[in-house]
Amino acid sequence: MIGLISATAAGAAARDRLAAAWPDRTRGYDGPVGDAVRRAFAECEQLVCFLATGAVVRLIAPLLGDKASDPGVVCVDEGGRFAVSLVGGHGGGANELAREVGELLGAEPVVTTATDAVGVPGLDTLGLPVEGAVAAVSRALLDGEAVALHNESGWPLPPLPVAPEGTYGIRVTDRLVEPSEQEVVLRPPTLVVGVGASKGAPAEEVWELIEGSLREAGLSAKSVAALATVDAKAEEPGIVAAAGRLGVPLVTYSAEELAAVEVPNPSDAPLAAVGTPSVAEAAALVRGGELLVPKRKSAATPAMATCAVVRRPARGRLAVVGLGPGARDLLTPRAKAELQRASVLVGLDQYVDQIRDLLRPGTRVLESGLGAEEERARTAVEEARKGQAVALIGSGDAGVYAMASPALAEASDDIDVIGVPGVTAALAAAAILGAPLGHDHVSISLSDLHTPWEVIERRVRAAAEADIVVTFYNPRSRGRDWQLPKALAILAEHRAPATPVGVVRNASRPDESARLTTLAALDPATVDMMTVVTVGNTATRDIAGRMVTPRGYRWQEGAK
Repeated sequence: MIGLISATAAGAAARDRLAAAWPDRTRGYDGPVGDAVRRAFAECEQLVCFLATGAVVRLIAPLLGDKASDPGVVCVDEGGRFAVSLVGGHGGGANELAREVGELLGAEPVVTTATDAVGVPGLDTLGLPVEGAVAAVSRALLDGEAVALHNESGWPLPPLPVAPEGTYGIRVTDRLVEPSEQEVVLRPPTLVVGVGASKGAPAEEVWELIEGSLREAGLSAKSVAALATVDAKAEEPGIVAAAGRLGVPLVTYSAEELAAVEVPNPSDAPLAAVGTPSVAEAAALVRGGELLVPKRKSAATPAMATCAVVRRPARGRLAVVGLGPGARDLLTPRAKAELQRASVLVGLDQYVDQIRDLLRPGTRVLESGLGAEEERARTAVEEARKGQAVALIGSGDAGVYAMASPALAEASDDIDVIGVPGVTAALAAAAILGAPLGHDHVSISLSDLHTPWEVIERRVRAAAEADIVVTFYNPRSRGRDWQLPKALAILAEHRAPATPVGVVRNASRPDESARLTTLAALDPATVDMMTVVTVGNTATRDIAGRMVTPRGYRWQEGAK
């Protein structure tokens, strides 16, 4: 929860804008400012104070305890010009909150954390549990000192200015090791603990078995990604409690799935009880990996719990990122985060140029020219298979006439694939035109480089007969000048000459242009590959110069 505190009318107005935008995330605090800050500090994960920074510093100074547990605090000035990340930039999320507040209120986010200022990822922002000399190693990275990276697990990381050897070190491991005075240890989520338990097994017995098994094997509990068991034990209190204590999900599998897993220590007891000869080992191994701890029984007599531990290999990460239609403010925050998380970026050279300034120093950029889509897709998948964190970029939404489909055609289940949606050219053009997509609509590419024209024509004809609004991508190029006139002629067989048609070129970019015409008046020669053409259906209207397709609700019939 985000606590909101203000003292003036201007501050209250800005506070109310945040509260309206984030009703489920925020809570307002009234009354004397000092009391409000103290209550919010104790009750909330983050604070936004519409007060001078000096005042907030004096108010929170007696409340500060530990950077790992203190809430993040953001200050917004009286004029709403700046959103200052004051306390808890990384651990409390104040840096990101300042950016969010700034975006919503039109304020400039002020982030002074050293790593953020120079584009180096903070070691405590990588999404992994971290131990050791975070401040000292971060300072060494910033000062350009040699910091060695020992990535024992091969876990994909964003680019870091590291060296093969150095006085300082970053170790990525699931082993139970103590960091040295000049070392940071990052704990990757590589371990899966399989658990079996008799009905009513005490929670403490289950926990002591898991904790002891990990400790004796020299493994860190902070690297446990999940507890796994059979479906029949999904609500067993002792197992549920252990998952909660570790802070990991409880994953369950059917007895049939577990019975198909080959294990070193099958038993008749679980076979009779739940229908599989192994629960702990099979549940840990069902998705593959290295069995580090074979089945162990708890120390109680009789033993009521078993567990096994598996290390799953680190998987490369491929984020397929949609950059939107071109305007920076239509690039989503999630896309920005993925671009900064990537150690390798793959993309068309002109798209890389759009976002090059967002990449972290050290990001390896693999760019190529037009017409190399399949090669880029293969390259991105190959880099992910090497254990890299890869971002494959495309314009608009990466899944719409872009890079997601060729990439997923190349990828198998040996890498993690994350789709990051983007604003499509059709949506950007529609917003400029008005509301042409207010009812059923379809997008059709008129490029026959990869799709036979006979297929494209069949789709255009089907859309025409079904009275669906059509957005044409790739409508016309120097070498393809007859397809758009043919498609318009097909639509004209089913729609009136006065049917509105929207033509938008370079939607959301500095040289954007848009016009509203009709099916009869549109000159295809004025259209090129940078243009999106949207043809209305029989209900689409030109209303005050805007293209509007009604949703067809009954109230509209009464308004005629």
